Amino acid sequence: MGLTDEFFDEFTRRASRTLRTHESGTIRLDASADGRTDHWYLTVMDGTVTVSTDDRPADCVLRSDPEFFEALLTGRTNLIAAVLRRRYTLEGDPTRLYLLERMLPDPPGARDPRLLAPTATAAQEYPTGRFRRRPTKEDSKRRRHRQFSVLDGNTFAVSDGHGDIAPSPDYLTGLYSFDTRFLSVWRLTVDGERLHSLSLDNLQYYQVRFFLVPGQPTQYVNAKVTVIRDRSLGGSMQERITVLNHDAKPVRLRVRMQIESDFADLFEATDVPTKPGRTTAEVTDGQLRLRYDREKFTRATIVSSSAPATIDQRGMTFDIQVEPHGAWATDLQVEAVVTGAHGRDIRESLRSYANRTQKQMRQQLDEWLAGAPRLLADSRPLTVTYERSLVDLAALRYRTLLIWEPVPVAGSPWFMTMFGRDSILTCLQALPFKPELAAPTLRVLATNQSTKLDDFRERDPGKIMQEIRYGELAAFEEEPYAVYYGAADTTALFVVLLDEYERWSGDVELVKGLEENVRAALDWIDTYADMLGNGYVWYRRRNTRHGSPNQCWKVSWDAISYQDGRLPSFPRATCELQGYAYDAKMRAARLAREIWGDPEYADRLERDAAELKERFNRDFWVANGEYYALALDADGSQVDALASNMGHLLWSGIVDDSRAARVAELLMSPRLFSGWGVRTLATDQTRFNPVGYHVGTVWPFDNSFIAWGLRRYGFHEEAARISQAMIDAADHFEGRLPEAFAGYDRTLTKYPVPYPTACSPQAWSAGAPLLLLRTMLGLQPLNEHLVIDPAVPEELGRIELMDIPGRWGRIDALGRSWAGAGRWPGT
Repeated sequence: MGLTDEFFDEFTRRASRTLRTHESGTIRLDASADGRTDHWYLTVMDGTVTVSTDDRPADCVLRSDPEFFEALLTGRTNLIAAVLRRRYTLEGDPTRLYLLERMLPDPPGARDPRLLAPTATAAQEYPTGRFRRRPTKEDSKRRRHRQFSVLDGNTFAVSDGHGDIAPSPDYLTGLYSFDTRFLSVWRLTVDGERLHSLSLDNLQYYQVRFFLVPGQPTQYVNAKVTVIRDRSLGGSMQERITVLNHDAKPVRLRVRMQIESDFADLFEATDVPTKPGRTTAEVTDGQLRLRYDREKFTRATIVSSSAPATIDQRGMTFDIQVEPHGAWATDLQVEAVVTGAHGRDIRESLRSYANRTQKQMRQQLDEWLAGAPRLLADSRPLTVTYERSLVDLAALRYRTLLIWEPVPVAGSPWFMTMFGRDSILTCLQALPFKPELAAPTLRVLATNQSTKLDDFRERDPGKIMQEIRYGELAAFEEEPYAVYYGAADTTALFVVLLDEYERWSGDVELVKGLEENVRAALDWIDTYADMLGNGYVWYRRRNTRHGSPNQCWKVSWDAISYQDGRLPSFPRATCELQGYAYDAKMRAARLAREIWGDPEYADRLERDAAELKERFNRDFWVANGEYYALALDADGSQVDALASNMGHLLWSGIVDDSRAARVAELLMSPRLFSGWGVRTLATDQTRFNPVGYHVGTVWPFDNSFIAWGLRRYGFHEEAARISQAMIDAADHFEGRLPEAFAGYDRTLTKYPVPYPTACSPQAWSAGAPLLLLRTMLGLQPLNEHLVIDPAVPEELGRIELMDIPGRWGRIDALGRSWAGAGRWPGT
């Protein structure tokens, strides 16, 4: 049809139905072909779009060819993916892209999930998540040869214990930024020999120092040369190599750094296929420049040295002489370039991306820590864990390309990007400590809220996104993760976080600004999520090649099963999804009544929530075991496994008071509670495996929310036991709780056994001690006041948290353990 008046008439009729009433702005489309450029102005005013060719000011300008714009405006290509592959250029306000995105139509062939028939067969055995493997004998090798990381937002480097980087089929290595590997080989030799580690210092999350000697371990005693590698991140990667001569004679050495990049997408880094683009290496202006080009998608690595070097296409060589008891050093700098419009780095607008010195990085960390409440505690493990958690949360922040406030990433190394579920739950955990994380997270999620159906990205109108990626596979739409929506819990949790944030902060303006987003989210819960029309939130993936088979927090293929190990058919409705939906409706009712001035909507939401609670307690309660089923299957039958998901029902408030004691009893029973924490699956279930990713391991984040829920229903002692167990486990992990650890009984192991492929650091694991502190101190916002009702485990003694931020300003909380009386008094 082409870009004609008739084409745009049809486009505006569709687009105006998806816009919000408060939205406005003008976007200019410049379509160039055969030496001619046509200008089309899309003007949005009060939620209505008009199209004109009359010259006027524009907030942003998109330039491409008519073929691209026709594909874009008919839903055949994705706007965000296209900017990654430089299919168009952009000038002006980049946030207006989201305004245009909301106007775009559904892709051809998109399906309403409610119209798809239930599947008669159970799920096939997909790999455990996109990146997960079952533990193998290689994992014991990995534990012997530990990996070491430095982080700076979305940029991170993973090496072995010598500081070297080399590709591995078993685990992630390299220098990465925005989901691309910019260094696949970074190997240091002296006179052709590999170096061996004496020790290393993890100085900060952004800095590590390796102390090395040449030769084999038998030669260490007489080593006369020491090599120090001091590596840091701060926008780029810097590494200072220092060679020390301990002999009384001068020494001549050949120092060589081998440098290569395969520019692998993060998803293919452990098994790199033949790349469709072209990789080149050239020496220019005293620098080694590695580059990858695929159409207009360009990534580059630029390496320079402060000392003179002989540079070739595979590295740098330094022929040096070090005087007696002298030293030689060079500073290597590695720039990872993500090329955008006009050849500029696409990240130049991000304040966090500018190169920063170690001193500047330290200053930023000090400012972050100074803004957090100060903890005074009798327990040193608690203090160490608290400090470690705050530092890890500082490390796990980045700015998305189009919204520039820092938000939490999920975790290192696989998930150094924003995940809706992980970011929301991390913000909930951190509210009493770092409330500034919540508002930008909510804004990013609201901006990306879907307005269309899309099978490939698994989105529906009103749904909140799950994942953002910037790599090659996302750019060329070979995978759906440029913006992916395959999660059934993020939408309700978005509403939960907004309400909880307002309770702490009093940020009424944000609540007003996101009213339409909340209403759209609740509409999604009642429409597209209710696939079977029975009032529950269900999920089933529509992208059967790339989508997550389970779209709750337990994403692995075998996580949702019957007690006898069978896997249920699709769609599935896990129990915690219903709890989140109930909580979202109750919280939104408060916002509607107190802030939006809509009591009728509030009343309706409360009625809906009450009906959901009644229905849920009827349909999910397993009468012969007296617990809540893990899920319902497509026939409405109970998926009767006993799992930790039940604990999330407590913090949502959907559990009938008469059944709460039984839920607490089971959570703390030996079937679920290992002594180190609550397992993901009970020991008497057929699929139980203490080192199964979601079928028997202990997840710290999971336990923190279970403890919070136990406190909500008055089970103070049980919550305290979980809190104590987590702090004990953290002590064995040097204060850093991993993503998960094995579910062996505490009497068997005496220490928590690591899960071989766990992410560490991970944001919601770093957030777990913070929520546990809130739980132990009984912190609850109430209007302009903070309620403090401590219930501290005996072993932890005294806990004092100073300068807790909130709408009340700053306030202190004190809690003391109570030994021997079997009760939990206040201060």
